[in-house]
Amino acid sequence: MQKHLLIICGPTAVGKTVLGVQLAKHYSTEVISVDSRQLYKEMSIGTAKPTLQEMEGVQHHFVDYISIQQNYTAGDYEREVIKKLDELFIKHDIVVMCGGTGLYIDAVCKGFDEGIESNAEIKQQIIEQYNLLGLDWLQNQVKEKDIDFYNKADIHNPQRLMRALEVCLVTGKPYSSLRKNKIAERNFNTIKIFINEDREVLYEKINKRVNVMMQHGLLKEAERLYPYKNLNALNTVGYKELFDYFDNKTSLDKAVDLIKQHTRNYAKRQVTWFKNDEDCTTFSPNEIEKIKAFIEIVLQHS
Repeated sequence: MQKHLLIICGPTAVGKTVLGVQLAKHYSTEVISVDSRQLYKEMSIGTAKPTLQEMEGVQHHFVDYISIQQNYTAGDYEREVIKKLDELFIKHDIVVMCGGTGLYIDAVCKGFDEGIESNAEIKQQIIEQYNLLGLDWLQNQVKEKDIDFYNKADIHNPQRLMRALEVCLVTGKPYSSLRKNKIAERNFNTIKIFINEDREVLYEKINKRVNVMMQHGLLKEAERLYPYKNLNALNTVGYKELFDYFDNKTSLDKAVDLIKQHTRNYAKRQVTWFKNDEDCTTFSPNEIEKIKAFIEIVLQHS
């Protein structure tokens, strides 16, 4: 039987984890997490990492996988997930992939070309300009040179933006075109389920989730990670806002409001990414029976 990777994707807080577990149990299979932040062992509350109770006994891979001190790329993820899939497809005809990092999903489905070597001189110039002019300058530069990447990326991650800008300047081409030149051959088919719902409902879920994170100890988690705030892994929503609070740059209430705002902004970019993926079929998170029926039709015709 042909092997299938069942991808559950969508914006943060929409309900992917619950659906992924339901489908994994339905098909007696395992889950590969495709969340670039849940990879890190030290970051749990702020990344909404699923608990053992939420996993309901389903084996999840690539959660608590690496340390925040480890440099990790989409290319690393692609290679290691493909290796894991080879193992899992020996036992299962279907494997569930669940998460919202579109870049990593593309890497697994299509391959990711990281063959552009770093240019030390250009890289240093970008770093100096970033240190002098700040994140707004960096965001505008990437927006000007690669609007496609800008609309889909985590634009609050300066390291990722600096790498994208470096590639644009070195090659004279958009960084996003690296992912489109050649689609890698895969020994499995993919079924992409895009979970989405009304913006107002999603944003309310995000706001509530941030409140719950704070109640569950996000402030203490961020305080514990504060000594490592300059690491790339921690240049992310939910932590950098609280680091500013620790640095007396903002109040705690304002920091929490900014976490909500930046998370909503990130969710909007995730929705844009998956809406532009013609391989995605859209459902609301509570349409579990419709989703199962759709999957069965695809399986029957493949």
